[in-house]
Amino acid sequence: MALIVHKYGGTSMGSTERIRSVARRVAKWVRAGHRMVVVPSAMSGETNRLLGLAKELQPARLDTAALRELDMIAATGEQVSVGLLALALQAEGVPAVSYAGWQVPIRTDAAYTKARITSIDDTRVRADLDAGRVVVITGFQGVDDAGHVTTLGRGGSDTSAVAVAAALGADECLIYTDVDGVYTTDPRVVPEARRLHTISFEEMLEMASLGSKVLQIRSVEFAGKYRVPLRVLSSFTDWGIPIDEEARSGTLITFEEDEKMEQAVVSGIAFNRDEAKVTVLGVPDRPGIAYQILGAVADANIDVDMIIQNVSHDGRTDFSFTVHRNDHPRVMDLLKQKVVPALGAREVIGDARICKVSIVGIGMKSHVGVAAKMFRTLSEEGINIQMISTSEIKTSVVIDEKYMELAVRALHRAFELDEPAAA
Repeated sequence: MALIVHKYGGTSMGSTERIRSVARRVAKWVRAGHRMVVVPSAMSGETNRLLGLAKELQPARLDTAALRELDMIAATGEQVSVGLLALALQAEGVPAVSYAGWQVPIRTDAAYTKARITSIDDTRVRADLDAGRVVVITGFQGVDDAGHVTTLGRGGSDTSAVAVAAALGADECLIYTDVDGVYTTDPRVVPEARRLHTISFEEMLEMASLGSKVLQIRSVEFAGKYRVPLRVLSSFTDWGIPIDEEARSGTLITFEEDEKMEQAVVSGIAFNRDEAKVTVLGVPDRPGIAYQILGAVADANIDVDMIIQNVSHDGRTDFSFTVHRNDHPRVMDLLKQKVVPALGAREVIGDARICKVSIVGIGMKSHVGVAAKMFRTLSEEGINIQMISTSEIKTSVVIDEKYMELAVRALHRAFELDEPAAA
């Protein structure tokens, strides 16, 4: 009898009928003899609705007190979902109980709106499992050491599910979403994209970090750290199909590179529209400058992605980096008001109309010329590269946002990732 964690996204929980379908699917696994924990998101659109209400009332600048209240508001969406799903399971004849993150409890730090999980107390959950109940736990939320409700950031329910699976030592964590697995790229941009039957943990981590919306990056990090077997499936397949057939319809994220895995040089093309570039011009070229710039940004709890420092001329240089587009106004204000005057830099400029496009594949470890092929492909399409970042299994470029879809389609063809035409 296996211990299985299911996670369902907002679309899967989008109506009472869809919640009934989720309950029937979970009940099928229970009747097959499995012990079940379920982590659902808020109903589709609910978190946006709640935060929209808050936006009408919140102050222009969000201090810690305001962010705390945003978390209090946003967390209610998941509480509705778990209660409804527990009722639907009970209607199926399956004993079930729901818990909010603070009731488990799921402990986090106090970084409101993007908290990180520090520990999970599994005592209460195990007692219910031992009593034969399905345990339904809110995703996306937890509680800090002071007892305040916190949320984990968008997509945080994935992280909640994997963290719960890790804490319980679950046999597998299944992420049910509105797509039937991980694709070579977004099929809405490239209709010929292929579903991958398997993908390595390394590749999935890179894909998630580079903009793939299938899984939140922290959920993949948790899975890797605690070796949680992870599978991505569609919640819209027939709930009544056999469990083995259902599992085969998704993508397995593996920790072993074996002969059965798809050994393409490049496995996928990731992209991210939510990027913005910041450039500090005329920075004195001396030791510690990068720290003075990026340290101030880090102190504001803002993540930095790609970084470039130009060659020095006359003792000065330009320093560029990218941040999430939502953080762009805050970074610009911070640099203009504090950092640029302190450094004696000339000025700071920003560009919120960029995007990042990346190629990812473990096959890149053993093949030369992959990055050159990427650059040649973009050049042939007349696409200028503004920034470049590489690692052992990925190459990323920053380009003008208007060329994003053209770049993705061209690279998908160049690396022969398109779905073969039917005979």
